Amino acid sequence: MRATRLSIFAAGILTVLASVVSGALAQETKGEGLSEILSDLLRGTDDGQNPAVEGLDRRVPFGREEMQLSFAPLVKDTAPAVVNVYASSKVNADSPFAGDPFFEQFFGRQMPPRVQSSLGSGVIVDPSGIIVTNFHVIRGADDVKVALSDGREFSSRLMLKDEQLDLAVLKIESKDPFPTIAIGDSDALEVGDLVLAIGNPFGVGQTTTSGIVSALARSHIGISDFGFFIQTDAAINPGNSGGALINMGGQMIGINTAIYSRSGGSIGIGFAIPSNIVLAVVESARSGNDYFERPYIGAAFEEVDAQIAESLGMERPAGALVSSVSAGGPAARAGLKPGDVVLAMNGKLIEHVDALGYRLATQPIGAVVKLEALSQGEDATLEVTLERAPEGSSATQVTIDGRSPFAGTKVASLSPRLAQRLGMRSETTGVAVVDIAPGSPAAGFGLMPRDIVREVNGETITSAEQLQQVASQNTRWWRFTIERDGQILRQMLRY
Repeated sequence: MRATRLSIFAAGILTVLASVVSGALAQETKGEGLSEILSDLLRGTDDGQNPAVEGLDRRVPFGREEMQLSFAPLVKDTAPAVVNVYASSKVNADSPFAGDPFFEQFFGRQMPPRVQSSLGSGVIVDPSGIIVTNFHVIRGADDVKVALSDGREFSSRLMLKDEQLDLAVLKIESKDPFPTIAIGDSDALEVGDLVLAIGNPFGVGQTTTSGIVSALARSHIGISDFGFFIQTDAAINPGNSGGALINMGGQMIGINTAIYSRSGGSIGIGFAIPSNIVLAVVESARSGNDYFERPYIGAAFEEVDAQIAESLGMERPAGALVSSVSAGGPAARAGLKPGDVVLAMNGKLIEHVDALGYRLATQPIGAVVKLEALSQGEDATLEVTLERAPEGSSATQVTIDGRSPFAGTKVASLSPRLAQRLGMRSETTGVAVVDIAPGSPAAGFGLMPRDIVREVNGETITSAEQLQQVASQNTRWWRFTIERDGQILRQMLRY
């Protein structure tokens, strides 16, 4: 009797399930198989509930057939556009006999220049041969060669570089169009999305690894001044720098740039620069700029910590605190004031100050952005028109010669535009070293581009012309103060 009842119950369950499945099959399935329909039914989802990004449905694999799917077609479509980048430079080295009068007459003070090389990856983003890679891959290079996956090799020229973003744009030439990868929307990424990393790790040849997006908007990881990285567990190793991070639609959504490692190899923590900022840099290079010109908002921002959030009545630390506003600038005209907190831009939440810098950098000059801010305890919405950074009252660059520690430097009074070009905060003021001639006294004394000269022999420096005049003094003792990356350095020497 009990067996009969169980049989009847099981038959009823099968009948109900069959009717549900047949009803689902009768609907528009858009080519779905039985396993996909059962997958949706078992999870209680339907086509209207599956989130989609760029036409791709997100769901977990269902059934053995799906687990046996391959990334091979995706790799075949994208890998030809990922290239190897070989950068070389000549480095002078002192002879081991330097300082010995006897041996110097035979061997000299310097050894013959040796060639120093570095290896990385790059991505072709335009059929004409425009390539994106990391700045640190080609830093200081005298010659940069590009090798394609089909064995062809080309010499390249540098179109644009940005040390702050750690990006560089190269150009190679050919009669035939090059294979490319489309640039996707990195803002559409979500944690957990599948990604592929393609590059040339350790110089062993082109390699593809898979993983997921581990985190978004990573900042303060010590890689560069840029603070808005995609984190992935796809294996990234030395040599992968400049390679492509690919989504399941075959689009580049990031440039692999660094890893977190104690051994030198991948431990599943890699970082990529989002494609939206890459696209902005590429468009700037296409326009003929040799540096990435960021739009100017005319305000400085700071992090909102727990104490500031509590004092402003905020539930948690978030957003970017306005620390200063330039008179007559775009932010001032829009009504932004010191003490306001920017919480969102164009509908995108601003979690920290680096996120605002990233959002602004992806906008073109002339764009109107909508800022949602907390101003004096009230919610406010402001529209700001982004502009080119102003040149300032003096754009003259002065070359200092003569006999002083500054001989061989090219200096200029900082303006917002020059500060931006040097990779400094646009509100930075002072007289900065723009360039240094190789082998000059300034190079020998260790002065570096971006140094800000604050004081020389007790005289505060306020203009490039003043520094030139002070540097012409007839003295052998020099006392000067410079600011380097926010640190004050004082020197006293006899020259």
